[in-house]
Amino acid sequence: MTTHKPPQKPTQARHQAPPAIEAVGLRKSFGDVAVLDGLDLTVPRGTVYALLGANGAGKTTTVNILSTLITADGGGARVAGHDVDHDPDGVRAAIGLTGQFSAVDSLLTGEENLRLMADLHHLGRAPGRSRVAELLERFDLTEAAAAPASTYSGGMRRRLDLAMTLVGDPQVIFLDEPTTGLDPRSRREMWRIAGEVVAGGVTIFLTTQYLEEADELADMIGVLDRGRLVAEGTADALKRRISGGHIRLSFAAPAELAAAVRTLGDRVIRDDDALTLRMPSDGGAAALRDLLGRLDRDGIDVEDLSVHRPDLDDVFLALTGRSHDEKAGS
Repeated sequence: MTTHKPPQKPTQARHQAPPAIEAVGLRKSFGDVAVLDGLDLTVPRGTVYALLGANGAGKTTTVNILSTLITADGGGARVAGHDVDHDPDGVRAAIGLTGQFSAVDSLLTGEENLRLMADLHHLGRAPGRSRVAELLERFDLTEAAAAPASTYSGGMRRRLDLAMTLVGDPQVIFLDEPTTGLDPRSRREMWRIAGEVVAGGVTIFLTTQYLEEADELADMIGVLDRGRLVAEGTADALKRRISGGHIRLSFAAPAELAAAVRTLGDRVIRDDDALTLRMPSDGGAAALRDLLGRLDRDGIDVEDLSVHRPDLDDVFLALTGRSHDEKAGS
């Protein structure tokens, strides 16, 4: 007779502080479509983890499961030390969630929105007022505190939305495409605030359609494709996995260019008009030391040097077969 083992649950070594998020074998289907197919994740405390993927890759489904909005079909997960299936209330008490669309009530003022959240968290009158004042100042909303949220710019509304998420002092914050639709200046302001939040010990789990955002914020990046994690690492580590990186050298005179070609061999791409060479390389410190050492030994002066690495868009295309423009979605 065949026996069926129950789904594996995340476990922690004794006396070891648990990660902020740990998921093992998460599976989720909608009808006949498998959105998550055995997803494993580990997110250390006090870090930013960015989950990137194409349309239908399962990013928002992952957030919804980890924040207890929906249940998984299989596997298990713990958030802030609480099991999402067996202790969903513990998870909800420990997290904040900022979705793709602002949860701000446009009919209330900024201060009233924050006071409402303080009441929902049962902070009490005095602690609630103190927390609201602190967040208004922290998010540069004090002057606009008495104005209806309907008068706020897009960037102000997103700042207020994130401030509302922080009222309950969460350990983990889920940001599901938090800067969609913002202008570049407002987006960078949100990045600055997110960095300050993480510096205070909070963990951020981020989904985004902006590759630059993941590159700027994330300590670790996971690439999700068809419900599976196909790559994971720092932005630099992911870029180094993709071919196409090179070092570009500029020279002041044709003689120096020709001498560099003799020294470096036939791997270089020569441009006599621009007096430049391109040499395939991952651009790492060891490669740079070796290259400059060879040129220095032959007495060849380099006028300028720059390192060019594949960007996260190249990583997406190589790992998933989809371009940047195709990747946004749930």
